[in-house]
Amino acid sequence: MATEDETPSQPDITAMLKAQTGACEAARDAIAAGGEVMLYDGQPPQWMVLGIAATRLKRSLKIGLTTLGLDETVEILGALHRDEHLRTGNIVAADRSWFFTLYFDATGTELLACSGVKNERPSRDDGQKLQL
Repeated sequence: MATEDETPSQPDITAMLKAQTGACEAARDAIAAGGEVMLYDGQPPQWMVLGIAATRLKRSLKIGLTTLGLDETVEILGALHRDEHLRTGNIVAADRSWFFTLYFDATGTELLACSGVKNERPSRDDGQKLQL
């Protein structure tokens, strides 16, 4: 078990991936299949992390990317106190088909949410031009 000064190890991350969002099972499967886990030491404030997740959701929907748990993650992060600090991490699937983001409390000992974005070409529904 990790203390406040330690970052959780990969087996701890796998155990933490319960049912926080719809992406957690897929993220756990990605680790089991050899996905790369990266945890970050920084502790950005909730409002910053929420802004990034909300922008990722909006952009993914706009360009037609497949997401898992990103809408749930935005809700979970939005319910936290604005001044709360969080830790984040990523899981990249071994075949690079999915990119998962993990959201922890400031100590890194409680996983709050996880989201996934499929690595795919954006769709061009109805012949619309992709605007970046």
